[in-house]
Amino acid sequence: MYFDMGDETLWNPSSGAGRLFVGQVEVVETELRLPSGIGQGKHWGDSDTLEVGPALFAEFVRGLLAQHDRTRHPVFRALSEGFVATAVALARRAGDRGGAARAGGCVRP
Repeated sequence: MYFDMGDETLWNPSSGAGRLFVGQVEVVETELRLPSGIGQGKHWGDSDTLEVGPALFAEFVRGLLAQHDRTRHPVFRALSEGFVATAVALARRAGDRGGAARAGGCVRP
């Protein structure tokens, strides 16, 4: 699976890991009421390539970090740790060096 920004591949996880991440993105989009900026790739019908919109994704990750920082529920935090870390790393690769790349909650630069 490919997470691309223009002609650059930001991340190329296995199909299973990529699908799991995308599934989590969809849940979090609903919870935050924010679009993630991750959408269909350049080639229609190619479900293994997703395009990352850097500005929308950075905003999504900032919202994710804000929610994570506010939440003190131990199960919620435990379930979201890996997703938050992965989203921050992807935001960094997409060029966000501001809000999404800061230390927040469990995430350290």
